[in-house]
Amino acid sequence: MKSSVQLQEIQAAVVRQKGGPFELETLQLDGPRASEVLVRIVATGICATDIHAREEHLPMPLPAVLGHEGAGVVERVGSAVTTLKPGDHVVLSQQSCGHCPQCLRGHPAYCAHVVQLDFAGARLDGTNTMRRSAGAQDGEAPRGHFFGQSSFATYALATERNAATVPDDMALELLGPLGCGRGTGAGAVLNALKVGAGSSLAVFGTGPVGMAAVMAGRAAGAGTIIGVDVVPSRLSLAAALGATHVIDTREQDVQKQIAGITGAGVDYVVETTGRPEMGALAAEVLAPLGTVGLLGTPKPGVTIPLEPLPLM
Repeated sequence: MKSSVQLQEIQAAVVRQKGGPFELETLQLDGPRASEVLVRIVATGICATDIHAREEHLPMPLPAVLGHEGAGVVERVGSAVTTLKPGDHVVLSQQSCGHCPQCLRGHPAYCAHVVQLDFAGARLDGTNTMRRSAGAQDGEAPRGHFFGQSSFATYALATERNAATVPDDMALELLGPLGCGRGTGAGAVLNALKVGAGSSLAVFGTGPVGMAAVMAGRAAGAGTIIGVDVVPSRLSLAAALGATHVIDTREQDVQKQIAGITGAGVDYVVETTGRPEMGALAAEVLAPLGTVGLLGTPKPGVTIPLEPLPLM
């Protein structure tokens, strides 16, 4: 199926090989199909997941245009789009189909087609949204559609499902991380774990995702919020944003510190580091009936060494 409108010339940061550099190229981007919108990217966040894709820890094929924390302005909309219009300010997030059982239950993050829509480098029908410009040097056209957007570019294609409007008077250059890092950390606490008032929460890794989890724990009324990291400046910021305690793993025994703070352990752990030893530790510091949310992306083949006895 060909695009029904003129192609959009874009500048994009392309990674062409595993571990390779991001290099600016002039490309052609499809115009929006009936259900799609064309967004002029004002700013984009850079997430560790982009680096994981570059290092081929994720199934996204290379060469590719990555980026999945885009923020910008809608320029064109397809004929079937009803909730967005040109001029709308939007933040982009992950793509979902809207039709599978999980989407229909209101859980688009668990969409049955998440791999095809977000990591295959193509629309669900297999078509790439990008091509080389006329007169470009030889080379394969990079894949687009990363997380249904590929925001490391001057323009991106998205849909109503992964473009959320924001007020026009908010600074778009600050809002991109709402689409992934902030939404992931806060969503884990508020929507997945459903941390309640007075409960205890430990956050392993107080980077952008972990910091969002700390702030969400504060908003949810958690009584004890413990930030765990190796970077003192991050721990200081976590304390300023809502952590009641912080633990520097370079100097302190995390398990002993958490036991001293809580007595029986924590009700919830949000683990953002992706390190297997931290995943195992997260389970070990839980109170009875406690829950761990695993958010960090480990390398392929990594397993978490859990001992069954402490869990029992």
